[in-house]
Amino acid sequence: MVFGADHVYRMDPAQMVEQHIATGAGVTVAGIRVPRDQASAFGCIDADASGRITGFLEKPTNPPGTPDDPEMTFASMGNYVFTTDTLLAALRVDSANHDSDHDMGGDVIPMLVDTGEVAVYDFADNVVPGATDRDRGYWRDVGTLDAYYDSHVDLVSVHPVFNLYNQTWPIRTATPPLPPAKFVQGGYAQESIVGAGCIVSAAQVSHSVLSSDVMVEAGAYVDGSVLLPGVRVGKGAVVRRAILDKNVVIPDGAQVGVDPELDRERYTVSGGGVVVLGKGARAE
Repeated sequence: MVFGADHVYRMDPAQMVEQHIATGAGVTVAGIRVPRDQASAFGCIDADASGRITGFLEKPTNPPGTPDDPEMTFASMGNYVFTTDTLLAALRVDSANHDSDHDMGGDVIPMLVDTGEVAVYDFADNVVPGATDRDRGYWRDVGTLDAYYDSHVDLVSVHPVFNLYNQTWPIRTATPPLPPAKFVQGGYAQESIVGAGCIVSAAQVSHSVLSSDVMVEAGAYVDGSVLLPGVRVGKGAVVRRAILDKNVVIPDGAQVGVDPELDRERYTVSGGGVVVLGKGARAE
């Protein structure tokens, strides 16, 4: 499983490394096939039949087709495998270039494309052990608030396309030593994922993702929301269709996601109507 700055996807990186070694490329860039008429939103790869990249285009108006399908385009996934000597040499050259923004995708990779050292890895060739037809090749662009929200909605569906429960290829990550989630005084969660250390006390949680160490107090109602670690939802509060960043506090009786006009005056609201409170914020 790989989380990039703008994307979330599941892959076996060893297969990409193996191809990189086999081709002898200086750097290999992972590319995912997207419909050509939708590709202008991405950094696009133009490659020849051998898999060598001949062009690296940032959000082009006329995206190139793939060598075997003119209706599809390789979008860069922002994943790179470098040969050590190629990386060090490229960084030295880029560092000395005062016209460069020193960006990997914007400067370093296009420079290497010009020297013919870059190959594409087709994400469609990646096989994750235990994947099903439903969740194979999972990839989401999460560069917007609505896309980030939608990727969490994927998690709580009955048959998720983003499957956390593939025991053949488990997702392992460092977690703090917290106790299991606890539901007390009739508190409950349905159609939700609830992380370690959470306490839902005489409250209702539905269609939501609660990260670790979240507290939802008596009489509160959380629906269709994403709560990051350390969030506190006070007694009788209501949170609907919202993203609450780390350590956000919703005071007793406060309402978020209930009055759209008031929310826009107080908070960030995405184009799709998701209310967002930043790290450490306190709702009004």
